[in-house]
Amino acid sequence: MDSAQLNGLTNFIWNIADDVLRDVYVRGKYRDVILPMTVLRRLDAVLEPTKAAVLEMKAALDKEGVTNQDDALRAASGQAFYNTSPFLLRDLKSRATQQKLKDDFEAYLDGFSPNVQDILNNFAFRNQIPKLSKADALGHPVGDLPALDNHSMGTMFEELVRRFNEENNEEAGEHWTPRDAVRLMANLMFLPVADRIESGTYLLYDCACGTGGMLTVAEETLQQIAKARGKQIATHLYGQEISDETYAICKADMLLKGDGDAADNIVGGSEHSTLSNDAFRGREFDFMLANPPYGKSWKADLERMGGKGAIKDPRFVIQHADDPEYSLLTRSSDGQMLFLANMLAKMKHDTPLGSRIAEVHNGSSLFTGDAGQGESNIRRWIIESDWLEAIVALPLNLFYNTGIATYVWVLSNRKPEHRRGKVQLIDATQWFRPLRKNMGKKNCELAPEDIQRICDTFLAFRETPQSKIFPNAAFGYWKVKVERPLRLHSQLTLPRIETLRYASGDEDIRTKLHEELGDALFENFASVREALEKLLADWSDASDPSDDDEAPKKGLPEKTKRKLLDPDTWQRDAVLVETATKLRDALGGDLYPDHNIFLEKLEAALKKLGIPSTGSGRGKPSASDLKQIIAAVSWRDESAPPVIKKVHKPGKVKPDPLRGLFELPSTSGRGAGGEGARPVVEFEPDSELRDFEQIPLLEEGGLPAPGEARQAGIEAFIRREVLPYTSDAWIVEADTKIGYEVSFTRHFYQPPQLRTLAEISAEILKLEQETEGLLTEITKGAAK
Repeated sequence: MDSAQLNGLTNFIWNIADDVLRDVYVRGKYRDVILPMTVLRRLDAVLEPTKAAVLEMKAALDKEGVTNQDDALRAASGQAFYNTSPFLLRDLKSRATQQKLKDDFEAYLDGFSPNVQDILNNFAFRNQIPKLSKADALGHPVGDLPALDNHSMGTMFEELVRRFNEENNEEAGEHWTPRDAVRLMANLMFLPVADRIESGTYLLYDCACGTGGMLTVAEETLQQIAKARGKQIATHLYGQEISDETYAICKADMLLKGDGDAADNIVGGSEHSTLSNDAFRGREFDFMLANPPYGKSWKADLERMGGKGAIKDPRFVIQHADDPEYSLLTRSSDGQMLFLANMLAKMKHDTPLGSRIAEVHNGSSLFTGDAGQGESNIRRWIIESDWLEAIVALPLNLFYNTGIATYVWVLSNRKPEHRRGKVQLIDATQWFRPLRKNMGKKNCELAPEDIQRICDTFLAFRETPQSKIFPNAAFGYWKVKVERPLRLHSQLTLPRIETLRYASGDEDIRTKLHEELGDALFENFASVREALEKLLADWSDASDPSDDDEAPKKGLPEKTKRKLLDPDTWQRDAVLVETATKLRDALGGDLYPDHNIFLEKLEAALKKLGIPSTGSGRGKPSASDLKQIIAAVSWRDESAPPVIKKVHKPGKVKPDPLRGLFELPSTSGRGAGGEGARPVVEFEPDSELRDFEQIPLLEEGGLPAPGEARQAGIEAFIRREVLPYTSDAWIVEADTKIGYEVSFTRHFYQPPQLRTLAEISAEILKLEQETEGLLTEITKGAAK
């Protein structure tokens, strides 16, 4: 179907909607009627030639008392479906009365076979009949729509759905894949194995099949390739779709192809999410392609599966890299890569061709997810398994409802020898043909010659400006945690001690309460509890927020109120202040430039004061309380000695500064060594100075192999790139993780060509010549 025919048909149907439904539905709801009516018209047109035969068979079966009539009625209709009502759709344009038309229309719908009933139920079309009947709109002329073939019908559906989506302002992830992109995906999937396809049966699968366009184009392409090579093949299509409406369209399309079994292989509806309700568990497929939703939350699926901690689905929790529970679970805000993981779990591993996959994603699948997170883990699993053949960057604005960058991933578990251990990146962003008229966001298309050019580049597997070939490890990196020591100065000053009075939080509110009720809050809480309750109630019930800071804003949270009414909140902070004050009395208010010496003095003072063994009588500070006191009276200072976390006995541990094992400095105030070997110490890390380095796996010695080879690459990088600038840094090997990402920008970015000085100078001279004498003319005019 050319674009003129497509526009003509869709405009015809759109005009029907405007003429008949304008006063009955808002424009965004036209689809609730138009799409099912268009399906009915197509089904009706196919059944019309055998309508009489079906009615005769129905009468004969009823006369004989046959109850299981489905097979016989299918045979009579010559299709995988039938309608036993006496009506055709065009017969229902008008009836004597509105009620009669409604009754006959319902009888017409009830006459369809069970598989069509499933389609109608997913359209929820019967829900629209009372409204249409009341508005006298049941007899609108969709019955005049010409009988279309399956391909034309599918193309028209996609155009109608696109228009309806625009009316509803559907999000970018809810879009249909244009046929030109699907043809490219099918060719990338089939052409590399075209000469190896043998006569037999092949299973095709789409895990987010929508209206079934991808499966249809893929089947046609495979059949053409097989026929051109003299092979006899049978294809079976399988798909799953969560949207009721698009599932209904897809199933109708399968029925119209004459294969009832194929229609049964399409599973869908709102209860059939691919992620949480796999309809083809345990089944494997030869060829798979999909366009999963981008940036769409799968939080509801996650909850249905029990949450991340409880998911044991073998599609998403696998064995890889010596990890028996290697998680592929992505962020709940975007589940597109889980659709890819789902298809990878359905690959055939015991056939000559194995399985091939083509899936389109947006750019986030290339790089989102940190090392060890779901997205990165999926990329790692794919690349380390050597399944990724190529990624093709498509032109912008190729899709109907989004202008974002999109990429086709091509995968196989039977890579040819020359591709093994390598990945090809193809930049096809400039290979397109502009459309004369935009179709939504789509302003370009892949012409046949563009598809051929991309496929030729893919099959040639050579380095060109638009084709780059990399070893698998080029996309991997080690994420290494780099720590630096905490360096503190400490001083028990009164202002710093006073900050502990509100250490439990809510400082602004508690300051105001302290001003109102005084020290009794800390010393005799029971005496002011009633007044405190009244204050909090007054603040919460205030009709307007205070403009003069007399009270907190309206609506004090219940959790905060409970905390403020708990005497332990105030008593704990009072103990902190009292303890810190006693420590100041014992140690004085002098500055300690070495935090290690401060800690030694602090420990001695605590023992001498009987803290924490005896406490103050109202409670004793816990270890966390003491930690809070120390934090309140200490601050970071680069000139301070490092804070020692742990001291190892001399000779028990060898110094290894790169891994955080340092010889104790001779000037240290804690456990300083004398003559001979010094103890080895570990420093307290400073979280504010913590950094992470991404070290390429291709760093010399850095490939993900066990033992010294891996360590050599990491060490070489740290010594070259980190230690010259931060000599006190060390790495935490236990937290080292492997990540994978793909950067098209890095490999294909072309900086703009800057003009030379000669070109700039020439342009300036030209402008001067053009304006020569202009100022003189202006001044002469002013003089006159």
